[in-house]
Amino acid sequence: MITVYGIKNCDTVKKARAWLTAQGVEHRFHDLRQDGLDAAKLGTWAAAVGWERLLNKSGTTFRKLPPERKEGLDEASALALMLEQSTLIRRPVVEAGAQLLVGFKEAEFQALAEVVA
Repeated sequence: MITVYGIKNCDTVKKARAWLTAQGVEHRFHDLRQDGLDAAKLGTWAAAVGWERLLNKSGTTFRKLPPERKEGLDEASALALMLEQSTLIRRPVVEAGAQLLVGFKEAEFQALAEVVA
């Protein structure tokens, strides 16, 4: 089963979910705000793709952080920030077995759809 992690009002998450639905790919949605995220899951993602890929530095939440919270980020401090504020996680994060996708790129989703079909 594919699990899409994100925030329901995020346009990129909406686009990814709509694409999966249109392709007939069954998936489950996990709302990071409502359902939360534990440190172990976030750590697993960081180990798979790197914390830099998970941290959404282009979003409003990151830009609004005080400079002292943004400077000198390392894995531990970045993961702590993402656990504090789930909107700092680049979305969507898609788990499909051992495969993990971050963000929405149609070519990656197409490859995923072909594997799970």
